[in-house]
Amino acid sequence: MTMQFSDIAAKAVADGRIAPEEILVLRQLGWADGQMDPDEAESLFVANDALVEPSREWCDFFVEALANFVVHTVEPHGYVDQEMADELTFRIDRDGRVDSLAELELLVRVLEISTSVPVSLRSYALQQIEAAIEHGAGPTRQGELSGSGINATEVALLRRMIFAPGSEGPASVCQAEAELLFRLKDAALYEPNAPEWQELFVQGVGNYLLGFAGPEPLNSERAAELEAFMNAEGAGIGSFLSRMMTSDVEDAFGSLLGGADPDTFDWEGEAEAGAELTPAEADWLRDRLDADEELDDYEKALIAFIDAETGESFVPRP
Repeated sequence: MTMQFSDIAAKAVADGRIAPEEILVLRQLGWADGQMDPDEAESLFVANDALVEPSREWCDFFVEALANFVVHTVEPHGYVDQEMADELTFRIDRDGRVDSLAELELLVRVLEISTSVPVSLRSYALQQIEAAIEHGAGPTRQGELSGSGINATEVALLRRMIFAPGSEGPASVCQAEAELLFRLKDAALYEPNAPEWQELFVQGVGNYLLGFAGPEPLNSERAAELEAFMNAEGAGIGSFLSRMMTSDVEDAFGSLLGGADPDTFDWEGEAEAGAELTPAEADWLRDRLDADEELDDYEKALIAFIDAETGESFVPRP
């Protein structure tokens, strides 16, 4: 670690603040040789702990620098191994939780730019959102983000985590994540939630039940393209495959087809197969719905979505 880098970081710790020009110098020094070293990474964590009111410039630098350090330091680049994941979790954990929004953003960014991360790291990140919603405290409940219910910042972070390339199912929702969405829905059912929350709940659970997963996992590039397509304006989970059939993105998702030729692949047949609830999926959904005495607005919206996608009427247990 260069002396200047060390001096600036130490000054931030002593003053409890850091100026934009100092952040610019840190950014230049941190990538002077193409990468950060462990001492520089540790100094950024220490500085972040000491800052009284971290600026947006600081948070952006902190997240970018450390995410790249975590994801690209160990070979092969892009793959976060268990040791690195454990070290990251240990470094930012405070009594079982993350204390700053910058650190939570760091976790999310690592998921986004990595090809693969251990399940433990993804689960830890998701647990921070769940804990904040259940207990009303945490990094997403500080300052202007304070309040009850599920706020817009939490919805955005959840969406990024669930559909991140480094998640358990890149650009798709796994069962554990769908069950998390149900738990969060129940925990904040009668709270003033952000308008975006119902959309994420319906899209997320609907993706798990009706999503299309190819025979081979996506690589990071293809997963990122798929995530960007899903998050594009006007794109949602609904009729996802039918939109793919009529768009120019078929070639971009060749990895979904197990090597099949996109020009001859049975897109319509696969879309119809994906837009059906299997008996096991139907039972899973009915089990979730039975946990309540009556259907709430979120569950009704989910059922309406499933009916529209499958062309059939889903009937909960009486």
